[in-house]
Amino acid sequence: MKYKNIYLFFLVPCCLCLINCGSNDQSSKKIFHYNESTGIASLDPAFSKNQSTMWPVHQLFNTLVENDGDTKTRGSLAKNWDISSDRLEYIFHLRTDVTFHDNDAFENRKGRKMLASDVEYSFKRILDPKIASPGFYIFNNVVDSSDGFKAIDDSTFRLKLIRPYAPILQILKMTYCSVVPKEVVEKYGSDFRSHPCGTGPFQFVAWEEGLALIFKKNENYFEKDPAGSRLPYLDGIKITFNESKATEFLLFRQKQLDFLNDIDASFKDEILTLKGELRNNWKDKVVLQIHPYLNTEYFGFLVDTTNELIKNSPTRLKKLRQAMNYAIDRKKMILYLRNSLSSPAENGFVPEGMPSFDTSVKGYHYDLAKAKKLLTEAGLTNSTKFPTIKLYTIPIYGEIGSYLARQFEEAGIPVTVEVVLRSFLFELTSNSKAPFFRGSWIADYADAFNYLSCFYSKNPAPPNYTRYKNPEFDKLIEQAVAEPNDSLRFILYRQADQLMINDAPLIPLWYDRVIRLVQPEISGFEPNNLNWLELRRTMKK
Repeated sequence: MKYKNIYLFFLVPCCLCLINCGSNDQSSKKIFHYNESTGIASLDPAFSKNQSTMWPVHQLFNTLVENDGDTKTRGSLAKNWDISSDRLEYIFHLRTDVTFHDNDAFENRKGRKMLASDVEYSFKRILDPKIASPGFYIFNNVVDSSDGFKAIDDSTFRLKLIRPYAPILQILKMTYCSVVPKEVVEKYGSDFRSHPCGTGPFQFVAWEEGLALIFKKNENYFEKDPAGSRLPYLDGIKITFNESKATEFLLFRQKQLDFLNDIDASFKDEILTLKGELRNNWKDKVVLQIHPYLNTEYFGFLVDTTNELIKNSPTRLKKLRQAMNYAIDRKKMILYLRNSLSSPAENGFVPEGMPSFDTSVKGYHYDLAKAKKLLTEAGLTNSTKFPTIKLYTIPIYGEIGSYLARQFEEAGIPVTVEVVLRSFLFELTSNSKAPFFRGSWIADYADAFNYLSCFYSKNPAPPNYTRYKNPEFDKLIEQAVAEPNDSLRFILYRQADQLMINDAPLIPLWYDRVIRLVQPEISGFEPNNLNWLELRRTMKK
């Protein structure tokens, strides 16, 4: 580690010099700094399966369409698009002023114009079994596999579906659908992960894995602000990889980082009151950003009664699962363990911030008497001997698991907590070996189907970790994704959510919120409900 630190000492200044090249006043350059404690596995958008990867990929690449605020859709690489009357064909008319970043793979090493053939190549690449992209599923049973992607000419791209599918534009916003240049991908092969080339507002400079990642401003980026000034405003981005949250917090206090995403449990009481407000000694030092986040935290039940683990388990009983939902006080949990930085998940699985969310979906609230009544109706009274229920969770949620286990105990439901590594929990849930487990679902895109598909019986685990199966539920969401009218589709989503919640294959805990601590020198850095890192319009004093 000593030698790596010495290397970093030379690497970062040299890379920042590349960013500053041509300037007589390097101190005037505006570099945005953040830390990624979990590391970054790849900069290839075909492998952008988690937030740590999506954030940098979003700076380097563009998609056909993107979010306009939290819920609206606007063109990015596509100027506009037409939809056929049968809603099976989408014709995208592409911008003609977009170029890829400079790269050795191009003629004269200069970035070339982005074409419709690049879109066709990029989408087909996601489905290529040789690439083995984790995003291969996004077009499953949606796009015509033989003729789904077609460049009509240099600036026109056609997408052909096998059935009407309302969420398709939302799916095209995912970083998996970023457009990449074929010749650069072929030049580097699997090393494209560390030699990325896109059309985005920033371009790759250098990456010493585990130490630092440097991007610089794309001087030829196609977007401009309303005044006609070319975006982005920042000169570059520096990402560090300190695993220690204590070190990360110290660097933020020393103004070596420009923001913190979320607040580690070790420090939240130092910074925040129980009401989720900054304590007085922090109010003039940082900016607290709070925004609805499309993430639902929950405890899940394996409900496949053909599974040997479930045949004799009390969790096979719907009334027991409903009783456990009524046995916990979500509001008190959020006050004392979350510093009021979440909302109690009392209105279904689809979270606040989703366009279709509505309080008309009735979930569960704290009602100890009702919980005990349901246990009696299930034949599970205090005198009844039934096996202790084991909750599998991960270390950062161990405290919450223990807190809720005590509440279950008050209702007469014996629960023990086993803390395991995240990778092991994923293995258990993916193979249907965890009867009761902690889970969370962060939206890939802003459509409720992304949540409700977790309970669609035709889906494997993941995402259907509970192995829930209800033909009526399946029918509702199949009708929903084929419905072009948003209002009618949202009604179907709510009906499906209500039906599933009544069956209680899970215990929704809270709807999350984006929590950021930001240095006061930063502006134009707005949160969003997908918690994407948006830096095109960010400024630094």
